[in-house]
Amino acid sequence: MSYEVPISTDLRGRVAVVTGGGGILCGTMARALAACGAKVAVLDLRLEAAQKVAGQIKADGGEGFGVACNVLERDSLEAARVAIEARYGVVTILVNGAGGNHPKGTTTREFLLPEDLKSKPEGVTTFFDLDPASIQFVFNLNFLGTLLPTQVFARGMAGQGAGDIINISSMNALKPLTKIPAYSAAKASVSNFTQWLAVHFSRVGVRVNAIAPGFFLTDQNRALLTNPDGSLTARGQTIQTHTPQRKFGTPDDLVGPMLWLLNNRASGFVTGQIIPVDGGFSAFTGV
Repeated sequence: MSYEVPISTDLRGRVAVVTGGGGILCGTMARALAACGAKVAVLDLRLEAAQKVAGQIKADGGEGFGVACNVLERDSLEAARVAIEARYGVVTILVNGAGGNHPKGTTTREFLLPEDLKSKPEGVTTFFDLDPASIQFVFNLNFLGTLLPTQVFARGMAGQGAGDIINISSMNALKPLTKIPAYSAAKASVSNFTQWLAVHFSRVGVRVNAIAPGFFLTDQNRALLTNPDGSLTARGQTIQTHTPQRKFGTPDDLVGPMLWLLNNRASGFVTGQIIPVDGGFSAFTGV
């Protein structure tokens, strides 16, 4: 079944790159871009995942192809750029969707307890046990994984005097969740970088914004938020309790804001903004 977009945005003649495009959320965003007429390069560390989404785009009647790419390696990104430009031309849309967390950058408990300082139970990871290498990996994946693709693909936009960049931040950037300090801090850096870059690129016709998703079920967090029978875990229940709409978002919920941000007639004066898509999570104090 072909993908139907919720709002109409004419992206014909434009070339889009979606990093992390083999995932659930960014795969849907890539299909939406193609449904609006863009030629879409789906970049993912896993070639099979990228090609699967590209295949869906083609089945929908759009133009897309999958590219294996490591967003932390400049040579890999440059090779992808050369292949994309040879096939489609200069990139004018970049969605920086690659990101993620690492288990070793996560604490076991929400709070440090006095007894943890005296006789920490086996298997418990406190703040003091966090692995610096894993925290660095999380920062690299989320921040450098946004900066490096921007360096590679935005040069062509700046040269043409037009382009749009959408970074994927997170609610964790605004309200850090317990247990995941590395991911929250890394996404906060993405939001800050979005604002910096919007100012820096303002004289060359390139707009830069970010979408900050609330809580969506993905391959990365499904086991954390749901049980095998589909019921919510304790953490999943806590999240929904603090989300006024009392549900998780769906991939389609990100499509409308993305297409609005890419429509220069509708949002041409919008840059440097972080758009929450969170079911009211950021507006709720819990009381």
